Amino acid sequence: MQAPVQAQAGQPGRPQPLLEERTLRSETLIVLALSLGASGVSAVISFIGSVTRPGALKDQAATLVGSQAPGRPWLDLAWQVFAIATALAPVALVAHLLARERVGMPALGFDLTRPRRDLAWGALVAAVIGGTGLAFYLGARAAGFNLTVVPESLPDVWWRIPVLVASAVQNAVLEEVIVVGYLLRRLDQLKWSPTAALVASAVLRGSYHLYQGIGGMVGNMAMGVVFVLLYRRWGRIGPLVAAHSLIDTVAFVGYALLAGKVGWLPTG
Repeated sequence: MQAPVQAQAGQPGRPQPLLEERTLRSETLIVLALSLGASGVSAVISFIGSVTRPGALKDQAATLVGSQAPGRPWLDLAWQVFAIATALAPVALVAHLLARERVGMPALGFDLTRPRRDLAWGALVAAVIGGTGLAFYLGARAAGFNLTVVPESLPDVWWRIPVLVASAVQNAVLEEVIVVGYLLRRLDQLKWSPTAALVASAVLRGSYHLYQGIGGMVGNMAMGVVFVLLYRRWGRIGPLVAAHSLIDTVAFVGYALLAGKVGWLPTG
């Protein structure tokens, strides 16, 4: 039985399996079933409900971060913190599974060894993808392929912005750890080709955004392809987490500040 090979930064290699292939397959399916795989199924059901409901898709809204206890701000805050914390449980599971391999999260390039470089590359990626994604969303909605995405509908209280930023970071950590770092590592160990692994990762990312509409799915699949290619090049998900965090933070906080004040931003 061979020990796992840790990918070097910038050159992610094909790690050797520490466990039997059947165990790796089962483990991967369980992790996805507890996280974004289940979200993908939920998004498909939600989309079916949207397209079978009377009215155009653009006249329906998909709210990303909403109030959990309207009119009760402290209870609402408790639910927001609970939701963010529990959403990260699959990441803790992945960390445990990688620790079992004696490699840990650094095997995915998720550590604090290069914070400035990760943030710099992440900011560059966010600037390119964020602007392109916004234009694509507006076009898809105008064409009738997308629901109106409402990034947030929290009450105007002191914890609104901190919760939005925390939600953005949670989304980034969950998605990039599982859909890029963990999934690609396991598919490499299961001897999938790089192309097949890229397609699987991109399709998974697109699937759990289908609740937003066809535009949300296609746009996120394209983002998934770019993120996989960057991960293969850099060997680190750190810049991807930074980029995703910045994209979602700008979307959430920007909507909170601009909704109803500019004409080009749909508000549902």
